[in-house]
Amino acid sequence: MSEAYQPARILNQGSTQEKAEGARLSNFVGAIALSDLISTTLGPKGMDKILQSPSNLLDSTITNDGATILSSIQISNPAAKILIEISKVQDDEIGDGTTSVVVLAGELLKESEKLIHKRIHPQTIIKGFRLAKDIALKKLKEIAQDHSENEEDLKKYLKKIAMTIFSTKILTPYKSIFADLAVDSILRLKGSTNLESIQILKKTGGLLKESYIEEGFVLDKKLGVGQPKRIENAKILVANTSMDYDKIKIFGSRVVVNSSSKLAEIEEEEKKKMIRKCQKIVDHGINVFINRQLIYNLPEQFFTDHGVVSIEHADFAGIERLSLVTGGEIVSTFDHPELVTLGTAKLIEEIMIGEDKLIRFSGCKEPSACTIILRGSSKQILDEAERSLHDGLAVLSQMVKNPKTVLGAGCTEIIMAQAIEEAAKETSGKIQIAMEAFARALTRIPTIIANNAGYDAEQLVSELKTSHYKGNNTFGLDVTNGKVCDVQELGIIESFLVKKGMLLKASEATEMILRVDHIMYSAPRQRGMN
Repeated sequence: MSEAYQPARILNQGSTQEKAEGARLSNFVGAIALSDLISTTLGPKGMDKILQSPSNLLDSTITNDGATILSSIQISNPAAKILIEISKVQDDEIGDGTTSVVVLAGELLKESEKLIHKRIHPQTIIKGFRLAKDIALKKLKEIAQDHSENEEDLKKYLKKIAMTIFSTKILTPYKSIFADLAVDSILRLKGSTNLESIQILKKTGGLLKESYIEEGFVLDKKLGVGQPKRIENAKILVANTSMDYDKIKIFGSRVVVNSSSKLAEIEEEEKKKMIRKCQKIVDHGINVFINRQLIYNLPEQFFTDHGVVSIEHADFAGIERLSLVTGGEIVSTFDHPELVTLGTAKLIEEIMIGEDKLIRFSGCKEPSACTIILRGSSKQILDEAERSLHDGLAVLSQMVKNPKTVLGAGCTEIIMAQAIEEAAKETSGKIQIAMEAFARALTRIPTIIANNAGYDAEQLVSELKTSHYKGNNTFGLDVTNGKVCDVQELGIIESFLVKKGMLLKASEATEMILRVDHIMYSAPRQRGMN
């Protein structure tokens, strides 16, 4: 072949690429494999996964939380990474539905693969999916119920939503107890979505059902030796400063002495310097000093002698929350007491939880402050309970702002699927086929839920669709008894925002993956290259 007809090299040597069908197949395989991996965790009877740390064999996580599983596994497929990202966004925005959004996206991609094999162009599929998504969203808004007018009605539905969320988690046996804890905590926020005021404290020992809520803020630390265990009308200084006097703070220099007496003089000067610093702290007019760093014996004794209770080594998250709930600012210098805002609490006292001593702050400036004490027999159980409770709190906090609900247990998916099927009958051409495929993907959600419960999924979903065609639009799956029933009577209620997020994010992710027709991989970095 002559030089004029030689193909031009665009990519660097060692780079690879996949085109057209090969690129789409690679994307479909990776994304669908990820969806299948996580689909077994969906629903009240979903299974758990064990996530083993590669660096520490003793560090393992047992969970069925979609966001936790997806954020822990190492993925190289670019399409699968898109699904992980939408799951993360769903978790950050709403708090629940992280598994559903990935499963729905996976089912949409499965249907897309079938359509592409039938020689339907990806742009035609995207157009059909967009129409189907709009119809489903419109129907979702129609069937959503608003509970903003009646506060008691809202509280009742908040508990139902919390119980629905916890019924798919480790908290299932005690979902009523934890639903009450979650609703009580959220209503304290008075419409705010900032969950920083709600602390979750885990303590091994006891049973999950022995978990309870404490008024105010509980700090997992002990009071100083010889200091009072109860302080009323506390004025609190929250600090992040060094309180160790035996380290000479001359950085980047060397100090050479020719006798031990000279060294003693330096140490004595360091002590005097620390005493002056402690005096500046006491001059703020406080009776409680909380420091993120260690407090050595000399400053601790100084504070005790001057009637100031000292609490050391409060972790960064601890002092951030303390600053929030007590109204004080975190300080590092103490030369201008008049510029410092102190925190306040009506009562600080030492309490016992199990065999551990902790410090409780009551009557804080932030009235919404509370601490949920989780009890459990192992670290893994407590970690999973915390993840489950956090999901519930996140959804409920969003629900207070947008108090709309829909029915769960596969009911809403069937209603949206039937709305799409009805609209598809009035649509001609290949777009109709794409819309019907979208409806089938939605129907797969209750099918997977029934499969995970060990029932005949095809039979149950067929009965469910028949019930809806007969006008029983409140029917869904009762996976406890393996039958179709009125889920409104069972109180299986979900947040409108969760379903809306699932529908929109799964559709957008599918569209993004369908648009790809070329994948280019950079050449691996050669050893010795700058």
